[in-house]
Amino acid sequence: MAKYAPPFTLSNKTLTLVAKISESIGRLTVQQEQAQLLRLRKVNRMRTVQGSLAIEGSTLTQQQITAILDGKRIIAPPKEVQEAHNAINSYDALTQWQPTNSSNLLSAHLLMMTGLVNDAGMYRQEGVGVMSGEQVVHMAPQAERVPKLMAELLEWLESSDVHPLVASCVFHYEFEFIHPFSDGNGRVGRLWQTLILSKWHDVFINIPVESMVHQHQDDYYLAIRQSTQQTDSAPFIEFMLQMIFDAITEAKTSETEGLNAGLSEGLKLSDVDKVILAFIEQDRYMTNAQLSEKSGKSQSTIERRIKVLKDVGLITRIGAKKTGYWQVKQ
Repeated sequence: MAKYAPPFTLSNKTLTLVAKISESIGRLTVQQEQAQLLRLRKVNRMRTVQGSLAIEGSTLTQQQITAILDGKRIIAPPKEVQEAHNAINSYDALTQWQPTNSSNLLSAHLLMMTGLVNDAGMYRQEGVGVMSGEQVVHMAPQAERVPKLMAELLEWLESSDVHPLVASCVFHYEFEFIHPFSDGNGRVGRLWQTLILSKWHDVFINIPVESMVHQHQDDYYLAIRQSTQQTDSAPFIEFMLQMIFDAITEAKTSETEGLNAGLSEGLKLSDVDKVILAFIEQDRYMTNAQLSEKSGKSQSTIERRIKVLKDVGLITRIGAKKTGYWQVKQ
C-alpha cells in the first residue's frame, strides 16, 4: 500500500523563491554570526508573537508584547495576556521539539492553549468548520479521522525528500486543512512551520515570518482557500515562500540599518523612519506606495515601519485607509 503523499505541484515561481531564499539565508547567517544581535532577536521574538496573535484577533500592540517579554504587567483583556504568555512560552520551547513527533505537537498545543480551551494538548473530538463572517468556507475532516490523518502527515514529513522550505509550507497547509484541534490551529500551524524551518537553518528561530503573514492576512487566507479549491497546495506554497523571502530581506535590512532597535527602551528612529516622517509632514495624504517610491525602500519595509511608528504613537491615521491622512505627533 502506497504511503500518503500530500498533493502539490512545484511552479517556476516556487523553484525561484527556494533558490533566492537559500542564497539569502546563507548571507544572513554570516551576518548574524558577526553581529551582536541579542536586542534584535528580542524585538523579532516580539514581532513573531504579536503577528501570530494579531492574525487571530488579538489587539495587543508591539509595546505591550515587549512589556510582557520584560516581565511587566500590562492593562489588557486577561484572555489576550494569557495568549501572549502562552505564545512566548511556546516559541521559547521551540528548540526542544522535533517536527515529526506527534507527542511534541500535542505538547506545543498544550503550551499554546493552556487556560484558553478545555482540551488543550488533545486532538478535537467534534467536527469544526472554518468561518468567514457568516459563511462556512471549509468543513474540516471528521474528528475520528484526525489521529490517522495527522499520523500520515507527520510520517510524510519524516520520510519526504522534498526541500525543507517546500515541505514546511505543505505541512502548514495540510495542517490547516485537517484542523486537528478545536482551537489554536492557526497559531500552532505557524509555530510548527517555524520549527520545521529552524531544523533546516536555526536562523529561522529569529526571523518573524508570522509578522509578515499578518501584514498580508487576507492573502494568507485566500491562498489557503485557493489551495483547497484546486486540491493542490501550490498557491499556499508560493504565498508562504514569498512571505519567508520578504521576512529574510527585512531581517537583513534590520541588521544593516538598525531598524526596530530599541523598541523595548523607547523607539530610536532609523534613517528610514526619519525619511517617512519627513515625507508625511510634507504631504499628510502620502500613500505607502508613494513613500516606497520616494524613499527607494520596498513597500513591505515601508508598511512595517509605518506600523511601528503607529504603535509607538508617533503617527496616527485619521479617517479611512484610502481617503484619510496621517497626523504626525508634534
